[in-house]
Amino acid sequence: MCLAIPSKITEISNDIATIDVDGVTRTASLLLMADAEVGEYVIVHAGFAIQKIDEIAAKESLDLLKEAVRMAEEREAG
Repeated sequence: MCLAIPSKITEISNDIATIDVDGVTRTASLLLMADAEVGEYVIVHAGFAIQKIDEIAAKESLDLLKEAVRMAEEREAG
């Protein structure tokens, strides 16, 4: 299963963004998004930023993903 993860752009160099996902930094290609800017949230899939997303929607999505992980861990433990 693949997930598209909301991520905040913290730096851009050429067509590569440094992104922050809940405190974890990674890089993502911006080749599919010529207008992305530092401080914006994007959906990242398979290493590529594919769509902009507003901050509220990004945080809600991350909260849902955290809840899903918590529930899966509880299911495994119990």
